Amino acid sequence: MLRFVSLRVTLFGQAQFGKDTLEGLLQRGHKVVGVFAPPEGSRPDPMAERAKELDIPLVRRRFYRKKGGSAIPEAVEEYRALEAELNILASVQVFIPSEITDAPRYKSICFHPSLLPAYRGGAAIQWQIIDGVEETGVSIFVPDQGVDTGPVVVQKGGVHIDATDTTASLFFNKLQPLGVTAILEAVDLIDSGKAAPKVQDESRASHQGLVDDKVAAIDLKRSADEIDRLVRGCDPQPGAFLRLDGNPVRLFDAQLDPGSGGNPGEIVVIDEQGMVIALSGGRLRVGRVRADQGKESANAFAARAGVAIGRRFASGT
Repeated sequence: MLRFVSLRVTLFGQAQFGKDTLEGLLQRGHKVVGVFAPPEGSRPDPMAERAKELDIPLVRRRFYRKKGGSAIPEAVEEYRALEAELNILASVQVFIPSEITDAPRYKSICFHPSLLPAYRGGAAIQWQIIDGVEETGVSIFVPDQGVDTGPVVVQKGGVHIDATDTTASLFFNKLQPLGVTAILEAVDLIDSGKAAPKVQDESRASHQGLVDDKVAAIDLKRSADEIDRLVRGCDPQPGAFLRLDGNPVRLFDAQLDPGSGGNPGEIVVIDEQGMVIALSGGRLRVGRVRADQGKESANAFAARAGVAIGRRFASGT
């Protein structure tokens, strides 16, 4: 591996993705001068906990910009005191102002879970499943003032989206480990002076909005294939839903069932594996649901709610 000097880097991120990136940077001999993580929650954050163990300066902050969009002065000050040469945005869900991203000698690099310029935005994984994309990958780019519009340093494709993939499985099992590899490769290129960021082709760009309940509402007029992709794309959040007695029932751990028969929305099977709902052109087996009492197995919900075979769900719309 070609390297000239170790870089002084700051890492913005969270969870296992952030921790794995942190470990990779240290293994390559880089000096991680600061780790930026979200505020403490109900569960310890693996990246933040590892930074504590290694006695790396840790900053826990929810926002870096004011409501009006300008940078929060104290956030910029605590960042600049670290004197970083490169920022790494491994898994960041908030906007970082240019006063921070553009400050280091080598600016910043940021992870995105699609092959940019396709699927820009904060719901890239969800939309790729919903739209039926068969192959995806990851991009490491230099952030600018747009949303995922900066030049790309490293891009890795070849990730197949299986017919059973959910947003969670696609990210954690496939894109997260590939993303760590791509980030470390990008850092190596910057360190060796071989990085050559490529401007994105705007003619191929696409941007999708967030997946909210307007998107997650299931329309039973749609085909079984479309509904299956919607349910998997909304798993684990926000949960695609049908309605029972007017109340939303969100569906999880779902996949197409090989059986046939039944009217769209009709429950045709209830067994130990969950329940099967008839759709237009197919059937969907659902393992878990979330209704009025949190997530539970679909058969437990059916027993608790007095739902029997032959009962019909209505569209969520």
